[in-house]
Amino acid sequence: MAITKQTTIEEIQVAGEYKQLFILEVTKILEDGVEISRSNHRTSYLPNEDISSLDPQIVAIADAAWTQEVKDAWQAHLDSIPTPTE
Repeated sequence: MAITKQTTIEEIQVAGEYKQLFILEVTKILEDGVEISRSNHRTSYLPNEDISSLDPQIVAIADAAWTQEVKDAWQAHLDSIPTPTE
């Protein structure tokens, strides 16, 4: 009886004005090649985040979507948020 674990990227979406990335990873537990468990993990990334350590296909999509114009617009948005005062 061999139990194995497989994690795959099932979906990469680019959405919104700032080209936020939405990632769906699926983890499967297999017993003798038959799936006995599955779980989903969703995460998202914005243009100011370091994604260099992520899967190369995610990095490639981010590089295409996150143009300098998009990065500048995201930074301008962040700069426009008022700083809380006490």
